[in-house]
Amino acid sequence: MNDTLKVFCDPLGSYVQLPAKPRRVVSLASGLTEALVHMGYGAAIAGISEFCPRYVPQLTAPIVGDYLTCDEALLRSLQPDLLILTTGVQRRLAHRLHQAEYPVYLLPLPNSLHGVLENVLLLGALMDDMPAARALVETWNRTFTDAASAAPSPRPRVYTELWFGRHARMAGSLTFVHDLVSAAGGENIFADARTGYLDLDLAEVARRQPDIFLCFSEPEYPVTGQALQAERGWRCPVIQADVDPQRNLIHDGPSMMAVVQWLSTAIRAG
Repeated sequence: MNDTLKVFCDPLGSYVQLPAKPRRVVSLASGLTEALVHMGYGAAIAGISEFCPRYVPQLTAPIVGDYLTCDEALLRSLQPDLLILTTGVQRRLAHRLHQAEYPVYLLPLPNSLHGVLENVLLLGALMDDMPAARALVETWNRTFTDAASAAPSPRPRVYTELWFGRHARMAGSLTFVHDLVSAAGGENIFADARTGYLDLDLAEVARRQPDIFLCFSEPEYPVTGQALQAERGWRCPVIQADVDPQRNLIHDGPSMMAVVQWLSTAIRAG
């Protein structure tokens, strides 16, 4: 068997030459970093993003960058044999590092739980360990199935508002946030919206009459659902989410399994 692997990376639009068994991985995508650890490859992680320690605090690998930038001098010194990023805001950085001849592989940002699990399988292929990837996917699927089996009847109608810094968005059906809410026993009031995120439209929210207000915010711009509810004159119960790994609605790593269990309990409590 060859010691190298030539694979076509569609988001980069070119072939990438990688080792058949990468052993010095730099991951700037926290969900994929967490998946690597769950698959048993924590020792292979040579560098991480500044957001990864939220989900894998046990790692001692140096912080190489964030979603948009990286320390190329440090990156070069680490001599990675695989550099993992995702599409979306990281696409420009990935193209630049690829042009600089780093061993970059760019995985697609997932639009659903299926996309999240597909990325785990892609990761397993890159690491030459499909059994570990499939075992993680099976556990993940089982956790979501178990949560869905405990759904109340009728399902409460859930309005999800996500604050990305100062920018608020509503969750449509083309996002894994929708799948989280559904598996946890709720009905997304914007399940008919064939997009991921919608601009805030409070009149439309009121028209759809949600039973539960699910609110997420980041620490850089903390927002509480309780304060928004009081300001808007709403009366439905509030569930507050944040970047804690047990309550983070927008993180696509294995801690999503803990999130769906937490959210299922919160939705049933009403």
